[in-house]
Amino acid sequence: MPANVPDIVIGRLPVYLRALEHLLKGGHEITSSQELGEQLGYSAAQIRKDLSFFGEFGKQGTGYRISHLAQELRKILHVDREWPVVLVGVGALGHALVRYGGFKPKGFTIVSAFDSDASKVGQRVGALVVQDMDKLASEIARIGAQIAIIATPAATAQEVANTLAKAGIQAILNYAPISITVPKGVRVQYVDPALLMQRLTYYL
Repeated sequence: MPANVPDIVIGRLPVYLRALEHLLKGGHEITSSQELGEQLGYSAAQIRKDLSFFGEFGKQGTGYRISHLAQELRKILHVDREWPVVLVGVGALGHALVRYGGFKPKGFTIVSAFDSDASKVGQRVGALVVQDMDKLASEIARIGAQIAIIATPAATAQEVANTLAKAGIQAILNYAPISITVPKGVRVQYVDPALLMQRLTYYL
């Protein structure tokens, strides 16, 4: 990855990729930064600037070939392959995440699920059997997972994050409503619907 790419730019790339995939499904072959900007609420200049961090993908006056740009963005985001993901926490949210069909088309598959509740261990959730937390580190090593999802209560999220980091996980998607501390080199992305709702109500 090019050096010094702002994180906010990386955050917009999946949005661009999703828009391109939607255009492809609609039978489109060529698009422009102006067209993408109108769809996404960004300026054409912003899109061109973001893409320029990674090279030149279009020609002035002719726009972008959608299939090529989508392929390049998949490479940049490293989603031109399938990533195995481990899930910790198999409550109501964990059940929903296992059954969610949107991960696999984007390059992610939840391959293992874990919980510390003995009553849940051994239960089947979708195609997975819930495993005991004692097996977490060995399973991560076995499958070579680098990504994990935390869907536990807030009280246990930090302990889980510690275990995941020690086991070699490098990226965590955290649904627990709490900020966690991780070693340098481990990235965390937070998903807290309540916080997002509070952000929305500011404008109401």
